[in-house]
Amino acid sequence: MMRKLGTISLTGVIAALLVILYLELQPPAGPAREAAPTLPAVWAAPRVEGLNDAEQVVIRVYREVGPAVVHITSTAVAYDFFFNQVPQRGTGSGFIINEQGYIVTNNHVVENADTLEVTLANGKKMPARLVGRDPNNDLAVIKIDVSGEKLQVARLGNSEQLQVGQMTIAIGNPFGFDRTVTTGVVSSLKRTVRAPNGREIRDVIQTDAAINPGNSGGPLLNSRGEVIGINSAIFSPTGGSVGIGFAIPVNTAKRLVPELISKGRVSHPWLGVRGVNVTRELSRRLKLPAEHGVLVMVVEPRSPAAQAGIRGGDRRVPVGNMVLLLGGDLIVGIDGQKVENNDRLVAYLDDHKRVGQTVELEILREDQRLKLSATLGEQPEDQRL
Repeated sequence: MMRKLGTISLTGVIAALLVILYLELQPPAGPAREAAPTLPAVWAAPRVEGLNDAEQVVIRVYREVGPAVVHITSTAVAYDFFFNQVPQRGTGSGFIINEQGYIVTNNHVVENADTLEVTLANGKKMPARLVGRDPNNDLAVIKIDVSGEKLQVARLGNSEQLQVGQMTIAIGNPFGFDRTVTTGVVSSLKRTVRAPNGREIRDVIQTDAAINPGNSGGPLLNSRGEVIGINSAIFSPTGGSVGIGFAIPVNTAKRLVPELISKGRVSHPWLGVRGVNVTRELSRRLKLPAEHGVLVMVVEPRSPAAQAGIRGGDRRVPVGNMVLLLGGDLIVGIDGQKVENNDRLVAYLDDHKRVGQTVELEILREDQRLKLSATLGEQPEDQRL
């Protein structure tokens, strides 16, 4: 009897617990629960049966972003030996960033173009005008007339959150083949490459997604279909893709594009000197007082450096296979920071200063160490420092 009572008691306890558990799991009375968040369109697209997840991602990203990628044809007029006009055509890529018809591309795609033509994903061709360009970061914005045209817009991501090894997808027009897609990974981050005007572009994304001539200006995308970079250059001993491509971070574009649209250019701070990088070997050969810095050869007239009293060189001296203008000041510091070379000086100005602000330069002049103040101007298009 005791066993039976014990069994009955245990069964009752279990039943009670099950009832309590059931009640706990029921939704509370009152307003309906919030709906689950909607997936981005790139994930909501129908799956293609028989393909793996990676393939599904590429297909969906291409479907969503492909219509936002445009083919840019630039035409410049040159002259032959007999002064006859000879049109020269170039091609590149770009992507639409808003419904007003603004398109982001590379500066070198549109530079020196007399006319620009954009081909949309539906094959429609229309003229475009240059809105603004920044040679220092190889970026440009052009615009098309969108009257009666519904445009697909590319979504911009966040290049600060990138990880080495994550998927990359490039869409562009290599060799004129419209809207070609290639895939790879982020091979490295924070690379430094040279813009066509010689300036350093920092924090560049390296990818092994195939990038070829004609891809320039097209988007580099993540697996969510967001633009993370603007394809700009490749490293190649043959001229074709060898799996080392570079893209300008989209965060750089997001910072500069509003200024390109409003002003047509980006205001870079300018000092107004041209010099040579000082190395240990050069310092020993010329018997300079420091093994780092920028040896000033030329000070631009009426520049901030000229107004601050910085001196350029006054005598030509052959050094190896170069002829240097020596006798000028040696810039070794700026605002208490050590100046290693030209590139580091430019980087400091770009990252920490604006036009109209003042910098304190530490210079070595013969056997003197001086500090001079300079109010920065705006960099002319044909100048670096």
